[in-house]
Amino acid sequence: MTLATLAEVLQPALKGNYAVAGLVTLGWEDMRAFVAAAEAEGCPLILQAGPSCRAHTPLPILGKMFRHLAETASVPVVAHLDHGYTLEECRAALDAGFTSLMYDGSRKPLAQNIDETATVARMAHDAGISCEGEIGFVGYAEGESSAGTDPKEAAQFARETGVDAMAISVGNVHLQQDKQGGLDVARIAEIEAMSDVPLVIHGGSGVPVSQRRALATGSKICKFNIGTELRMAFGDALRHAVNSDPERFDRVAILKETHEPMVRAARTVLSAFGHYQKGA
Repeated sequence: MTLATLAEVLQPALKGNYAVAGLVTLGWEDMRAFVAAAEAEGCPLILQAGPSCRAHTPLPILGKMFRHLAETASVPVVAHLDHGYTLEECRAALDAGFTSLMYDGSRKPLAQNIDETATVARMAHDAGISCEGEIGFVGYAEGESSAGTDPKEAAQFARETGVDAMAISVGNVHLQQDKQGGLDVARIAEIEAMSDVPLVIHGGSGVPVSQRRALATGSKICKFNIGTELRMAFGDALRHAVNSDPERFDRVAILKETHEPMVRAARTVLSAFGHYQKGA
């Protein structure tokens, strides 16, 4: 059994100068491919269920899917709730067997964000699992604008919430399809000088691969969330499978052809995050 908590994979990453990928899932096909990719690369993996995933599949089902994959994997796998917006949603994920809860109070005033995130962190820790929080606001491509993380507020947030990982806003944007942007390295350095909590980058698909690699091996950023570029790879694979035989209608046969392309795409992502050593 290799089911792990977020802290169990991020603390070794912090000490060993590498990062772990939080891969955003939408269904069984991508979850299964992501675990196969992590096994091929010999690295830990964080399977993430975000709001769109939860809208499609109920949390209790997702929990069983994540746990089944983790319990049969040869590498550590975290079952992670991504962007939980309420205490009730976080509690439901805990009850469903998730091993990590991300509470997102980033749209709220600092004091409220700290108070509510601390409540979720205590609930998680009492159950023996982990908690991630967000300080500053990571915006959305063609949507809400970001509000950059203030380093002093980040230090206060880390200290007063007790989170195991802290998502920050340093030029990253959710749902960005290109890699033309870049992160604010100076702001990252200011934040990590004030706290030893592992840092998280949401919207990792928009970060140039060379910068992902540099930050994974040379900063306290220990987790990159990757979703958009893998969804694009799945869409390409699915279109190819459908168009290759217009007469075919069996969904299992069609979806089966997305597996290897998704494994390859995920391996490319995972390989950029530095060296993981089993037992380190």
